Amino acid sequence: QVQLVESGGGLVQAGGSLRLSCAASGLTFSTLRMGWFRQAPGKEREFVARIDWSGGNKWYGDSVKGRFTISRDNAKNTVYLQMNSLKPEDTAVYYCAATTTWGLTPVDFGSWGQGTQVTVSS
Repeated sequence: QVQLVESGGGLVQAGGSLRLSCAASGLTFSTLRMGWFRQAPGKEREFVARIDWSGGNKWYGDSVKGRFTISRDNAKNTVYLQMNSLKPEDTAVYYCAATTTWGLTPVDFGSWGQGTQVTVSS
């Protein structure tokens, strides 16, 4: 089992930026495919981004394409989510997740962090 701890959330004005980090421990990080999801109150958990073990392939949800960038540092066992041009509708709890399989839905990921709150004010 892998343990995931997110950090970097907070309150930001619309148009601003934040960088989320997710530190992993417990398994060989470089073998894991990592993802970010978010969940706003009253809504289902939504796919944000995914990165493969090498960092060479990345996928993004339609609502964040061109604004968010996922990256990883295997030497630091950490995955990042750089969020630019933030909008009020980006407000949500952001979760880091890990998987050894393919897929872009929450059920494809077996390990989850506790989440970090991102609030974007208008």
